[in-house]
Amino acid sequence: MKPPYDKMGMIDSTERGQADHPISEQMKIEVSERAQKWFEQEMGISGKKGVRFLGKVYGSSQIHEGFSVGLDVDEPVSPIGKAEYNGILYYVEDADDWFFNGYDLHVGFDEKQREPEYNFIAQNKED
Repeated sequence: MKPPYDKMGMIDSTERGQADHPISEQMKIEVSERAQKWFEQEMGISGKKGVRFLGKVYGSSQIHEGFSVGLDVDEPVSPIGKAEYNGILYYVEDADDWFFNGYDLHVGFDEKQREPEYNFIAQNKED
């Protein structure tokens, strides 16, 4: 199976999910259809709560050694990025800007590990 991103970290547009509502705030969050299904089945989200992506101590990521992406089910307070798919909100809070600053987030799905995978795309900010 072809990964949803190439060697330069660029996302294959055929794998990107389409948000029900425009992605907003400072960063973009995209969640593939397969990852959406995993979150819907595994996380039991209801009401005003959504999936919060956060930085956590332990592990590693493409952008931080010793820190990885954590998950929580909560209500947003001050999101810096958010997207809604199938009525479920996916977001990052301002308190986690230290972890995500300068990057957009694409959430794919690792079929071998049977879990979400997180890919960071450097933001192209014009001065």
